[in-house]
Amino acid sequence: MGHRVSATHVGTISQRLETVGSATVATTLQALATPSRLRILAELVEGPCAAGALAERAGLETSACSHQLRILRNLSLVEAERDGRSMIYRLADQHVADLIEQAIGHSEHQRS
Repeated sequence: MGHRVSATHVGTISQRLETVGSATVATTLQALATPSRLRILAELVEGPCAAGALAERAGLETSACSHQLRILRNLSLVEAERDGRSMIYRLADQHVADLIEQAIGHSEHQRS
């Protein structure tokens, strides 16, 4: 996967949010708020996958999966590479996997 940010961040969370832009962060979080996108991202945490297999594993129609993948690509959450006639998708970087893990962990904590 892509880059990994060092554990040392400059500024408080509020300062960093101001620098990045709260709308940008909100857009990323909104992408996780759609169950179909969340299922796609969760499948991609396991590793790269061809679009057709990804649709099947995520329980989506191929056209619906393609639409969601286009949105995820536009948000820079996934990347794609052509392999012959297939498109292979992968998470853009480890941050995306970390977001999924944190969201699941939070949900598990809320249920207990």
